[in-house]
This record gives sequence, structure tokens and C-alpha cells, in this order.
Amino acid sequence: MTISLKSTYDDQGYVLVPALISPSLLPTLRAACDRVIAKTRAGTWHHRRTVGKQFPPFDDANPDSWGVQHVMHPELGEPVFATWYTSEGVRSAAAALLGCETKDLQMELFNLLINPLNHNFALRWHRDDVREDASQEEERVALASWSHGVCPILARHPFADRLLQVQWNTALYKDACLYLVPKSHKVPRTAEQRAHSTTLKPPQDPLAMPGAIRLTLQRKSLFLSREPCLTPSLAAGETVFYNSNILHCATYDTSQRRATLHATMGDIRGGSTRARNVLQHGLQWMKEPQFRETLDEVGQRMLDALVQMQISVKGDVGYSLSG
Repeated sequence: MTISLKSTYDDQGYVLVPALISPSLLPTLRAACDRVIAKTRAGTWHHRRTVGKQFPPFDDANPDSWGVQHVMHPELGEPVFATWYTSEGVRSAAAALLGCETKDLQMELFNLLINPLNHNFALRWHRDDVREDASQEEERVALASWSHGVCPILARHPFADRLLQVQWNTALYKDACLYLVPKSHKVPRTAEQRAHSTTLKPPQDPLAMPGAIRLTLQRKSLFLSREPCLTPSLAAGETVFYNSNILHCATYDTSQRRATLHATMGDIRGGSTRARNVLQHGLQWMKEPQFRETLDEVGQRMLDALVQMQISVKGDVGYSLSG
């Protein structure tokens, strides 16, 4: 991981990182994804993201799915997911972007984004832990707290120049689902951007959002799309890391096969700052011995950090967003 990638991530709010999946591992991960997707669509795995429901808590109102939750769960019987998530390559990339040591990494979420079978679906423009109706000042404070773990007035706090979390998509097939607004992780929305992101409905045209670009992950070389949309492309198995409070949305097309690894990792020095955004997904199963036994020493250390955060939070953490 080069300094320039870290600088790009800090400045733009996202960065493209190559080769987090080796060519030899790609078929193994694809096969594991095929099996968990089949279980989800057959109704034997109930932890899923339901078409018609954009954010947690998810329900069973629609049999169609756009995501599989908790792919490291021991009941799925696919250890390759935890092996990859805790691998040196993934940990090194996350630590470099967070500006921390790998020993400070905290296990968080690992899910799978898939194509629905019967209904095209989309997510509205949003930030993962800032409500759509937040005022400009509320948004400014929330963005500062998310990045630094403290209120912005505490300029001398040790978290003042430190990120607390990184989120990423690693596409196993061509993926053109993600739209985002570069640099929007730093500043409140403009009036025009607010007009496109205060509704609970997804946009008809994501590129109508001022400053929006579309990211395409695929097995081709880098190319640029027609203006005004700049489209960086990656080989399958490569990754876009992005700040989850950047303005972003997504579209899910039934006709385009999708299996995209969607995960987050945190810095333990952030304490419980991210508890709501992480624990709202229901991670009690990660405390069970059956899961711990599937992890190596590195994975167990990362898990311990997550469990400590769970213990530190009292009561119901609630949910970050509506819809």
C-alpha cells in the first residue's frame, strides 16, 4: 500500500486497490458464494437483505434478495470467507488506509451483495450513519465524529487526524452498481445535493446527483466513460475502499450476475463510536465459541476487539437509517 493510495483515500473518500484476491483463490471464493447464494434463494439461510428494504432491520416481506448477511457464520460452513477477511493482504490494506497498526484492527461486518432474481432494486443516496434529514450543522458534526471519533471542537484530541473505519467492495464478477460523490465524506451536502438525498426513494438517474460518478469493477483495463461520469474499472477480485459516510447509492440489476464481497473493518482506538452502525446488523452470533473456533490467532484477536465494543455498549443501539 503506497502513501499515494492513502492520500487519495483521505482526499477523495475512496480508492481503488488491486490484487486483494489472488487468481488461485478467486475460483474458491466464487464457489463458496454460489453455495451461500443458493441457500439464501432456497430459503434455508434466513439472514439476507430483502428486496424492498434498503437498510436494517431486514425482514421476509419479499422472497427476493439483494444480499446475504453474515457470510463468516459457522452454520454456513464456508471458512474461506474468514480466511480471506483476516488475511495479511486485506489487513495490511485496511491498516494502511486507517493509518494504524494491524494489531489495532477490529473485526466488523462481512456480507455478500448479489443480484435479485425477479425485481430490479436500488438504494437511495445516503451516508451510512447520518440521517437524510440531518441539518447542515448536524451533518458537519456527524462527519467529523465519524472520521475522528470526537467532536470537531476537540482539535487536540489524539483522534483528530485518524480514521476509525474502512468499508470495501470486492467484486468477483463485473460490478457497476456503486455510485458515489468524491470528497463528500468531508463536507455537508449542498442545497442541490440535499434535494437529491432527503427522500427515502432511490433516484431514477443516479448521475443527476451533482458530482456523482459510477464505479465499474470488471475484468478489463482502466477506461474512462463518456462525460460527465468518470468510470474507473478494476479486474474482478480487485477492490474499491470507500468511506461509508461518503454520499453513495447503488443499483441492482436482475440481468447482471453479481457476487461482491462487502465488508468493514475498524480501528480499536475509536472505542464505541461506530457501535450503532456495526451492531445494528445483529452480531450476537459472533460471541459464540463455534465462531471463535473457526478463526486463527489473528482473527481471534480482531474478534476480541469487536466483543469488547459489544460489551461496552449498554442497551439497544438502534438503527442508523430508515427505509
